[in-house]
Amino acid sequence: MNTLLKLLSNRWTLGLIVIALVCLVPIVITSKYWMHVFILILIWSIAALSLNLIMGYTGQANLAHGGFFGIGAYATALLMLKLNLGFWPALLLAALITSVVGFLIGLPTLRTKGSYFAIGTLCFNVIVFIAAERWESLTGGARGVIGIPPPSPISLPFGIVVKFSTLSGMFYLSFFLLLVTLFIKYRIVHSLVGRSFMAVRESEDLTSSIGIDTMKTKIISFVTSVFIVSLSGSLYAVYIGFLDPEIASHHVTFEVLLFVVLGGIGTIAGPIIGTIIVTLLGEMLHFLEAFRLVAYGLVLVLVIIFMPQGLMGGIRSLQQKIAARDM
Repeated sequence: MNTLLKLLSNRWTLGLIVIALVCLVPIVITSKYWMHVFILILIWSIAALSLNLIMGYTGQANLAHGGFFGIGAYATALLMLKLNLGFWPALLLAALITSVVGFLIGLPTLRTKGSYFAIGTLCFNVIVFIAAERWESLTGGARGVIGIPPPSPISLPFGIVVKFSTLSGMFYLSFFLLLVTLFIKYRIVHSLVGRSFMAVRESEDLTSSIGIDTMKTKIISFVTSVFIVSLSGSLYAVYIGFLDPEIASHHVTFEVLLFVVLGGIGTIAGPIIGTIIVTLLGEMLHFLEAFRLVAYGLVLVLVIIFMPQGLMGGIRSLQQKIAARDM
């Protein structure tokens, strides 16, 4: 029993166990409805992780995340439909386009601080939503973009062909990109670049006084975050097969923000846990329709009051208290 507890306490062992269990989901779950829910959890987890990078580790409240998610989704759909590009080239090109837009928006907005940056990015999100709704010749306006094809099949050794037109195929594709996102984020956070992100979060003035270019640091964090959220937007586009302007609205931004705050801002696993809880809660409270927002608000208020650092932060504090008692 002690050996088992030691294995589970090792984060790498626990991570491998979780990965193995997640890989079994399409085999164990036969319900199409729940497979759909799990795929959405994976896609939104990528978006939540990307917001946590700029907000949790760099301390910049980006309220345009839904807009960038929408740009990535629309860019992928239009590249595939109008230029006949395959999914993988469209995925990378859409991420580059979104990153360039993020860089251009970040240059003026990141020179501001606090609420001014949040307001500036929120205004940009509104602009993206209006453009998606009114630019009918490009985005289809309120009718949206329809007929987005799934990624083409991939041939693997031993005659294995992975088809992404199936729920299991999309599940594994989304899970693969989530693992890539986790790896990238982990490497960034535990590097000198990540340390500079956290230094900016703690004090820009002090960080600048020791020779770190705070503006450059914030731009790198912002563009990286935008690049990653574009990947989740691309996945959403090819999975759903349809886009409307709402996918680029500020509602998406606040929903992803809820994932991050609830799970634990500035943590690796927190945004994923928050995404799982909110998504499942939303499905269980589906019968409430618009009143679900009231339930979301109630949960968020309770977490802020009793666990201001989110669920993961609360668990970490509890572990530290227990460790202090044992000493």
